[in-house]
This record gives sequence, structure tokens and C-alpha cells, in this order.
Amino acid sequence: MLDWLVDPFDQHADPTHVTGSAIVVDADGRILLHRHKRLERWLQPGGHLDGGESPDAAAVREVLEETGLAARHPPVGPLLIHVDVHEGPRGHVHLDLRYLLFADGSAALAPAPGESPDVAWLEAEQATARGDASVRAAVAAAIGIALPTG
Repeated sequence: MLDWLVDPFDQHADPTHVTGSAIVVDADGRILLHRHKRLERWLQPGGHLDGGESPDAAAVREVLEETGLAARHPPVGPLLIHVDVHEGPRGHVHLDLRYLLFADGSAALAPAPGESPDVAWLEAEQATARGDASVRAAVAAAIGIALPTG
């Protein structure tokens, strides 16, 4: 599908473009979600790519901005665990690439100014109960992967 788009990583080049997000897991297997400030739904951190940024780098940056946590990819490198195609605001389409990231569950949650203050570590069952079908599918993919957090 990316071959069909002029510049799939530029949100201004086409109404359909790539976004990067993360299912963040801590050492206890908890999942990090936030209540999106505009959509008012519990989602994984993520968003549009900055110029020249890769989707996996955007996922790490978005986690930091939306939660204050420095998340990291698994030791094996970026691991794409889920893809979701959905309508974004203003009638465009997101091809959301979702990566597995790890973070310290004891670190303070401190979203950047202007981000939603509602951020929480949740047990997988709680995360799937709060999230929509897309979040449930991504969480299921994340908990089905057994990797060290190292």
C-alpha cells in the first residue's frame, strides 16, 4: 500500500498517510494507555511523523510527549506488532504502525504541556476493557510476545 502513495510518511502529501504508535509494556506486563485529549478515548500513545522521521522513531517520541516516559524498543530492535487503518480527524486516513516498546513502570508519568493528563498503567484486562477493538487487538499482539525488557 505504501507504494501507492506519493509520500506515505508526510501527513500533508496525501489524505492517507502513516502514523506511528506504541503498545508500551513494563516489567510487570502492564500496558500504558492515555485518554486522547481530542478524541476522549483511551488509546496507545502515538501520532503523526515529524519530517524525515521513521514510524518507529515517532512511536518513541510520541510516548515521551504524551506520557513523559522514555520508552525503548526491544533489544532485538523495532518490532512492528500491529497495523491499524482508521479514519483520522479532518477526513484523512491513518495507516497506524504499532510497535512494542518497554518502559519503567515505576517512573513518574509526566505528559508534556497540552497533552492529556490522563495516563495510566493498566493490567492487560483493564487495558482491553478501556480500549476500543483496535486497542484490544494491539494489546493482544503485545502480550502474546515474550521478550526480555533488557
